[in-house]
Amino acid sequence: MHEESASAPLSPRAMLIRFAILLGAALLVGIGGAATVLESHQATACAVFVAIIFGTLFFWGFRLAIAFLGLAVLIFTNSLNIPQFVSSSSLEVILFLVGMMVIVGALRDLGFFTWIVQLIVSMPRLTGWKFTAVTAVASALLACAVDEVTSIIFVSTLIFQVCDRLKLNPTPYILIAVLATNVGSAGTMMGNPVGIYIGNKGGLTFGDFMIWSFPLMLAVLFATVALMLFCFRRQLREFDVRLKNRLDQGLSLAPVVDVPYKPGLVLITLTILAIASHHPLESFFGLAKNSVLLITPLICAGVVMILRQNRARYYIEQEVDWWTLLFFMLLFAVAGTLEYTHVDRVMAKYFSGVCGTEITALVPFIFTVSAVGSAFIDNVIFVAAFCPVIEQLSSSVKDLPLWWALLLGACFGGNITMIGSTANIVALGMLEKRSGVNITFFYWLKIGLLSTVVAGVIGIAGLLLLEPLMPDRCATVKFEMLHRDSGRRFDGKNAMLSARIAPAGEGAERVVFPNLQPGEYLQVQLVSPGGVEASIPAALPPAIKSRFDEITAAGECRFIGKLYSAGSGDYPCVMEVEQVEIPGRQ
Repeated sequence: MHEESASAPLSPRAMLIRFAILLGAALLVGIGGAATVLESHQATACAVFVAIIFGTLFFWGFRLAIAFLGLAVLIFTNSLNIPQFVSSSSLEVILFLVGMMVIVGALRDLGFFTWIVQLIVSMPRLTGWKFTAVTAVASALLACAVDEVTSIIFVSTLIFQVCDRLKLNPTPYILIAVLATNVGSAGTMMGNPVGIYIGNKGGLTFGDFMIWSFPLMLAVLFATVALMLFCFRRQLREFDVRLKNRLDQGLSLAPVVDVPYKPGLVLITLTILAIASHHPLESFFGLAKNSVLLITPLICAGVVMILRQNRARYYIEQEVDWWTLLFFMLLFAVAGTLEYTHVDRVMAKYFSGVCGTEITALVPFIFTVSAVGSAFIDNVIFVAAFCPVIEQLSSSVKDLPLWWALLLGACFGGNITMIGSTANIVALGMLEKRSGVNITFFYWLKIGLLSTVVAGVIGIAGLLLLEPLMPDRCATVKFEMLHRDSGRRFDGKNAMLSARIAPAGEGAERVVFPNLQPGEYLQVQLVSPGGVEASIPAALPPAIKSRFDEITAAGECRFIGKLYSAGSGDYPCVMEVEQVEIPGRQ
């Protein structure tokens, strides 16, 4: 995300040059793609997506208009239809963000953030390193609980307050807080819009984030803070000297006022608890996965608007960033076109060609690409384009490490440049307005790139160490994914395949199944239920082969088991079946 800024208007010549670059890049991708590996609708979808990327770079104030026009191109070229637009626009994610924005507005009204600031100011035995470390950690944890922009606004206000009294340059402290905020935004679903989007696309729960992403975020946060404390050690020594001189004069660091914080503390606590408990609630009530998660902020926001009726309209009209949310909705729909036209399959195939299907290669690759991309363009744009690719790759490899690599890269990569995240732009705007200080691009790049390299090494190493502990979630595959031209390889991947069963036949070649001994299973053929004739050998264990007649009579069933790449032919795969679901009987 980025902040809406009132940048200087472009001259007509500069406007034409930028528009020519935008149009040229889109045409190059479209025509080049159509002339090589893409069909017409795929080339159109890629061209429109590239146009939106360049539109956000060159015409930030017009990005919504460009998204409108891009959507129209997709509709008129029949690359996208209205039902697909509605299903791809991720309205559930948009409504989640609406609810959270209302809650953040109420927390601001209730003094919750002011209370946090007061707690930091009133710390006993304050020193420069302690103040910096606490503000950095507070920035990260606040980003986890609410969002990165709200976090940096309130922590920056505190830093300016303290630095004004000590007559210090606030730049180092603001920079450290921003770096920590971007790192912290990867800890939970609520810290960054890409968190809830990845969680929804990947079927990840709040608990998944707390188990896998949050600990990695903490490790990276402590390393980042330690690195920054070392880099700015001279400024921290100056902080201690100025603070001691002020306290020796009997002056306080900042005024402390009594804030009625308890209602805000209750609101944020109940919201987080409700979100955290969504998975057991969904299981108890038999609801679809993440349905309670996505609706919880709306429930909390509805209660807030009832209890604070006089502020309800203000929350909806002023606290909700409708401009950004509408852009997100159109962006998600355009990114969904990449999936609708199967561009994601083409990209996944070439990624697999470059990295293979080894997690040790895919995780660093995905992290690096998403981090570098997010340093220069909106991380939501990058994640929206990458999610369908991750979904395709997940059909043949363990998916959790890939989702976390995408999340960490998108969030940590925001630290590389001064335009890498909304928090950066907001903090720099406040710094220029309050202190008249301008940070150069290369000064930021020197610090931000160093911190991101350290974060990347820790993040990638952590993911690879945790990968054996991560479950291999069952992927839904289709026969077309098993075709030899798809480029996929399977090595015991947990998968679900819809098929009908047929006997292998007396003359059928006996297949070697990796984990089964001959005589332990019944060899059959899983045949495509559609019009395309496709089949793969499968092994039914004793518990299932006794149901052979029942399964055969049922027709199309869902076969769950482990897929392996083996043999030759058009569909060189075998499945060791572990479970069979007959529709209507489960």
